[in-house]
Order: sequence, then structure tokens, then C-alpha cells
Amino acid sequence: MPQEIVAKGVSIIIPIKKINEYINESIRHISGLDYDDFEVLILPDDGDLSEISLSQEGLTGKVKVIPIGSLGPAEKRDMGAKQARGEILAFLDDDAYPRKDWLRNGVRHFERPEIAAVGGPAVTPKEDSFWQRVSGAVYLSPFGGGNSVRYWPGKKLDFVDDWPSVNLIVRKSDFENVGGFNSQYWPGEDTKLCLDLTHTLNKKIIYDPDVFVWHHRRSGFIRHLKQVGQYGLHRGFFAKKYPETSFKIKYFLPSLFLVFLILGFVVSFLSPQVIPIFTTGLAIYGLGLIYSFAVILYREKALFISMFALPYIFSTHLVYGLQFLRGLGSSEKLGQDLNLRRTR
Repeated sequence: MPQEIVAKGVSIIIPIKKINEYINESIRHISGLDYDDFEVLILPDDGDLSEISLSQEGLTGKVKVIPIGSLGPAEKRDMGAKQARGEILAFLDDDAYPRKDWLRNGVRHFERPEIAAVGGPAVTPKEDSFWQRVSGAVYLSPFGGGNSVRYWPGKKLDFVDDWPSVNLIVRKSDFENVGGFNSQYWPGEDTKLCLDLTHTLNKKIIYDPDVFVWHHRRSGFIRHLKQVGQYGLHRGFFAKKYPETSFKIKYFLPSLFLVFLILGFVVSFLSPQVIPIFTTGLAIYGLGLIYSFAVILYREKALFISMFALPYIFSTHLVYGLQFLRGLGSSEKLGQDLNLRRTR
């Protein structure tokens, strides 16, 4: 890993529905970055720069608000990239904000020409509400969310083939070479981009635990499950359409558990000899929940958040599993339907 970092111009691109307190919070943290050569492009449906609080006056001249109407996040990111002056594109969600060394730690990897993108963890802020923290806690253990390093810093650098755009930094030339995001899909446009970068360009995406942002979670049980359902639906569809990165056993596990739960419950009534097998399976799942409780308690240091995360995890598995099966069994029309619902 190169020790000396050659400064590169970075364009931070943030698609939003409207100017809100989250984006002002993000701007306050962006103003404190220990990296100088960057600009910020904010793409709302409508609004202007006067609605943005340029914290500490350090961002004067660096922030541009580009109102472009009611388009999807992927389309807004593509339009932002076209107007970006930087050779590196740094994508953030509107409800995320970076640690001060975010860009410095991310940009260093682009000294290696084979690196097309860099991703890092998006951690639930401690100031989030109780239920937001419960929602985020679901993903803190491998048993709960399957890829916990997305939500809590891992211990080492690693190569990945898929990373969410809440915290994704991409070389602009590589982004342009694959045509940017595929705006037909949301969520899921980031999966398609990463597939193109790794399989079309044969380049690499690196995970760095120090490329760190905070990410607010959904508040409330229903909103959490709606988001989970969207993720499951898209991943099921992608498992069939883009198996190179989405046809993996970890994505099928919630659906397998759902099928086991339904069949086991029904068959146990018809054939009592199946009951020991069914209860053994439930016991193994219960051990997974106990493991998750221990991991969440260790990381959150909050007993009640750890406790309430367990029914969230169980419900997450059921909803994701159901929607994954729906996506897996769907036709190409799903992509068209998702395109119609892509705005938020």
C-alpha cells in the first residue's frame, strides 16, 4: 500500500428528494474533512443553495445544488457524475455523513490502477433514536444481516464484488467506461455498477474499514421491514439476472429458513416423527439469535437494543426470504415495475 498519497480531485455526489436536516448535518461534517481538493454536488428535486448551511464557511464555492426534478437516485448520481470536475466520484446517501478522514483514507487506494472503487462501513450513529439503533443492530452480526462489515468496521482490507452506494468511492474514468449506474433499478443500481466494474472491466473493488461514514437507519418496525423487503426483492431478481455476484448461498438462506419453518410446522402435524428434526432446526436457529445478541451487546453496549433486535432479526429473515423468492420467480417485467417505483 503506497505510503505517500497523491492528492486527487474528488466530487462528492449526494442525491436527495429535498433539502432536509440530514443533508445539512452531512455538510457540517464534510466541512471538517482533512482533505482539501473536493467539491460537493447535491441533487434535489428542487431547491437552492440558500437552503444549505455552509458550516464554518469552509465550503464556500465548493457546494453546488443542482435541482433536476423527480428522478430516481441512480439517475441523479449519473447526472451529478456528468457535471463532476473531480477524477474521483464519492457517493453518499443523503442520510449519511463522513468521518473526517473519509476521503484521505479512500483516495489513497487509487494509486493502484487496478482499483476501480473503494467502499467502507456505514455505521449507525449513537445519536439515532432507540428504534433506529435497533434497526441498525439487526445487521451487526453475520447471522442477522449476513455482511456485517458493511455496518461495522472489519479488521482488515479486503476485496469485494458488491458494495452499496451509501459509501462508495469510484474512479470517474472507470465509472464512465461502464456507463455509470443502471438507472432501471433502485435499490440495486449499485450492485449492477459493481458487477460492471469487476466483470466487464476486470478491475477490483477494495473494502477499507477506515473509509468510514455514519448512516441513519429507518425509524419504526414497518419502515424497517419495507426496506428489507425491497432489498430481498431486488436480490432475488438479480440472483437470476446477474448470478455472477448475486447467486450466492448467503442470499438464499433466509428463504430456505422460511420454507423450513412453513414445511416443518405443517409436516409436524401430519407426521409426528418429524418433530425432533423440526425442533432441532429451531434450536439451531435459536443459537444463532443468542450469538447475535452477544455480538450486538458487545458492539452497542446497550442491553435493551440487543434484546429488541432479536424479533427484528427474525422478522427480517422472514420478510427478506419471502421477497427474495418473489424476485427469484419474477419475470423481466419486475425490472420495469421497479423502474416505475424508483423515486423516493
